Amino acid sequence: MHVFDSSPFKIHTDLIEDVVKEEKGKYQEEERTFLGGKVKRLVLTEKDQLSLGKKKGNYSTIFFDDITDVELREALSRSLQQEISYFLEKFSLHEDASFLLIGLGNRSSTPDSLGPKSLSYVTITRHLYMLGLDVAANYRSVASITPGVMAQTGMETQEYILSLIHQIKPSCVIAIDALASSSIERIMKTIQLTDTGIHPGSGIGNMRKEISKDTIGIPVLAIGVPTVVGASTIVQNTLTYLSKKISYQKEKSTSSTTKFLTGLENAYKNQKDTLTKQEKKELLGEVGNLTDKDQMRLFEEVLTPLGYNFIVTPAEVDESILHLSKIIGIALDKTLHHKKEENPSFDSI
Repeated sequence: MHVFDSSPFKIHTDLIEDVVKEEKGKYQEEERTFLGGKVKRLVLTEKDQLSLGKKKGNYSTIFFDDITDVELREALSRSLQQEISYFLEKFSLHEDASFLLIGLGNRSSTPDSLGPKSLSYVTITRHLYMLGLDVAANYRSVASITPGVMAQTGMETQEYILSLIHQIKPSCVIAIDALASSSIERIMKTIQLTDTGIHPGSGIGNMRKEISKDTIGIPVLAIGVPTVVGASTIVQNTLTYLSKKISYQKEKSTSSTTKFLTGLENAYKNQKDTLTKQEKKELLGEVGNLTDKDQMRLFEEVLTPLGYNFIVTPAEVDESILHLSKIIGIALDKTLHHKKEENPSFDSI
């Protein structure tokens, strides 16, 4: 029998919530809710960094469900503005601080186009200041760049950004990119903000050099959305939901016979897995009693050598990227330029 060695297979995720989800209450955190979603702020210490493998610093994660709902999008935009302001305050920037916005990713690939498309909704003003024009007091100096990907430019994005920073000397960098997640339920339903930096290309498992305060010397706010998921993640998550479904049916069943739910009922989504080790072994063999992480590593071991650990994106990716890029871009525009007017209509896309 093959003895599974998980050590060569490291599960990659950019989301702090994927890492700490099983250790609720262990870290410094706070939560608030808004219409259709919630926000969680988390602080990792140097000790946490060592145990989790995630950089110490501040993380905000915004969770939401139905991005097609107009009211949710408006509430989400307001919550995102609050979180952007939260980080800018932590950076202790001067009122006349200047910003460089970086839209990471490949505009030609829809799941990777979040960064470039988000910048379309931000008012760019640096050239007005350079020309000595009279700019309204609430408008800060903002420049933007969409550096493309290494396959298009032949350059590391970090090298490109370092050269640009040396030339224009911004007070702060804000980078927007697609992320990777080890949970299918977070795809297109999560926005993460962090002051720990970002690895361009991480959303498709192709990490380049880090862009962070440690590497470029000025504060960096990274904003990202998980847009793709690996096939091994889908397989493992399916087993998790299978256990929840059977647990739910056992709990609700009036007989001792385990029955499967029919139709499209999803009441078991948040069900606690109550199956015993023996029941899991009977259902899935030895695989059933592996931890979630070891299951995923096993599926990577099986699929990756065959080239079948595909990167998958939801069918509605075009619509989701349009909505999310607009929400992120408008939230940045309003926050950076102190705009107080009502949100524009979010049903225009």
